[in-house]
Amino acid sequence: QVQLVESGGGSVQTGGTLRLSCTASEYTLSTYCMAWFRQSSGKEREGVAGVYTNTGTTYYSNSVRGRFTVSQDKAKNTLYLQMSSLKPEDTAIYYCAAGNGAACYKFSAGIYDTWGQGTQVTVSS
Repeated sequence: QVQLVESGGGSVQTGGTLRLSCTASEYTLSTYCMAWFRQSSGKEREGVAGVYTNTGTTYYSNSVRGRFTVSQDKAKNTLYLQMSSLKPEDTAIYYCAAGNGAACYKFSAGIYDTWGQGTQVTVSS
C-alpha cells in the first residue's frame, strides 16, 4: 500500500506563491496517476491538478489552470504543486492522491484510492 505525505503548506498573502510536495513511499507502475485535491470549509473536495505518471501528461481544473503547475520527480517519488497568483478562494486543505484509471483527469473519487493526510494552505487578502 502506497503511503503519501504532503508538505509545504502555509500562509501567504494574495498574489503570493507556495509549493506543495507529496512524497510517496513508492512510485510503482500500478500508480497510474497522481493528483492534488483540495477541500475548504463547508465545501466538497475538488480536484485541482494531476499527472499521468507514465506519460507525464498533466491536467487541471479550470479554477487553477494558468496559475498552478503540477510536476513529478520519479527519482524522488515526489509530486509537486507550484501555486502562483494565489487568491483567498484557494484557501483549503490540500491533499495528494494516487489513482488508477484512464479517467483520472475527471478527478473521480472512485479512481483515487490512496490519500495523504493533507496540508493547510491559507491565503489572506
